[in-house]
Amino acid sequence: MSLALLVGVFLGGLIVGIPVAVTLGLASLAYIVSAGLPLVVIPQKMYAGMDVFVLLSIPGFILAGNLMNHGGITERIVRFANAIVGWLRGGLGLSNVAASMLFGGISGTAVADSASIGGVMIPGMKKAGYPANFSAAVTAASSTVGPMIPPSVPMIIVGSLSGVSVGRMFMAGAVPGILLGLAMMVTTYVIAVRKQFPRQPWQGMGELGRSFFGAFWALFMTALIVGGLLSGMMTPTETAVVASFYAFLVGAFVYGELPLKKVPKIVVDSAIASAAILVLVGFANVFGWILVSERIPQMIADAVLSVTDNKYVVILLINVFLLCIGMFMETIAALIVLFVPLLTLAEGVGVDPLHFAVFAVLNLMIGLTTPPVGVCLFVCANIARLPLAPVVRAVLPFLVTNIIILLLVSYIPALATWLPTAIFD
Repeated sequence: MSLALLVGVFLGGLIVGIPVAVTLGLASLAYIVSAGLPLVVIPQKMYAGMDVFVLLSIPGFILAGNLMNHGGITERIVRFANAIVGWLRGGLGLSNVAASMLFGGISGTAVADSASIGGVMIPGMKKAGYPANFSAAVTAASSTVGPMIPPSVPMIIVGSLSGVSVGRMFMAGAVPGILLGLAMMVTTYVIAVRKQFPRQPWQGMGELGRSFFGAFWALFMTALIVGGLLSGMMTPTETAVVASFYAFLVGAFVYGELPLKKVPKIVVDSAIASAAILVLVGFANVFGWILVSERIPQMIADAVLSVTDNKYVVILLINVFLLCIGMFMETIAALIVLFVPLLTLAEGVGVDPLHFAVFAVLNLMIGLTTPPVGVCLFVCANIARLPLAPVVRAVLPFLVTNIIILLLVSYIPALATWLPTAIFD
């Protein structure tokens, strides 16, 4: 009875549109009251879920991304990306994807990527003669690259759940992230050639050099983050703090585009965004504790393994399930609630936890561009001033591309495990 109430309140809350964090809290409260457990369990489990040292890096990376975004980073990255590939057919679309790959090493979140890059690229592409729906679609699709390339907020969450080091998680996502970006560039070019999208003249090596040096301090932040982790000199949390301080110095004193009077508001906004994530983590930990108490992870694993214990079939079933979940549920909430049960299932058929974590995150990143709850689709459609339907139609080729890369990463473990193994082992 209590378990049925838990599931009913949770699904009901999602259906009527209650925020996921609140829904998780209400469902957990309903279960605890109906089961006669003391209410003190809720704050205890919430605190246990948030009291993880590595989660302190989330506010740091969010602050660093916001400081760089307000400090002139986006325009410089777009200019550099445009100098590299803008002369090809559909060059602005290719620049859009390339900018997302570069920006992904700074923001760590797909929504920040789609809002920042989209705010610059979508109006620019429309002005240059690109269809508005294509402009929005390529921006939304390419924003999924960001959380795969380090730093990555979802990878930090998964590292805290699985016990795998965040440094290894960051490196495991790098190769799949680059593959994802390159595949979307190919898709963009094919569409551009078929529909004869405009191209820009080659701007010369001089512009390439100027744009590189203009974006150098922004791009160096990625090297700072990765270098700090790989050298062992800094933990992920310390790296996030250094990155925030670096972002402030670059934005305020190197680029000179970050007014000091804006910094307090940026800090407050970053704190609010971080608090929203950590509250979600806390409530999801209560929810997850209930699931483990009811042996739900083991029941799911036993149910699937009673049907098939074939490793490749189980991976396919997990992928299909997560793709469906990603259509309706926010990424971090889905990871916190479902990662441990599905990891139990994956380990039961011999899947490496690091490999599983990468294709699970990639799955849910794809969900950000699938209706009806594709957050990046809504952001980009709003910037393009379009209804959702035409953007969904335009994003379909990119979804096919993303799913192909997902299958490659799922069935070729070395794409995820080779780099961290080579670096750390």
